[in-house]
Amino acid sequence: MEAGHAEAPGIETVADIERIRQLEKENAELRRAIEILKTASAFFAAEVDRPHR
Repeated sequence: MEAGHAEAPGIETVADIERIRQLEKENAELRRAIEILKTASAFFAAEVDRPHR
């Protein structure tokens, strides 16, 4: 068995576990960014729809 490889399916190496943690963190950050962009988009859409004086 090569170093760094899982011994059996479903058993992750330390590197795999760390990579999964990094991807989960990135996923959470991207979800937050999407929510911020959705909110900003709704705000600016409302500004465009509002009658100007």
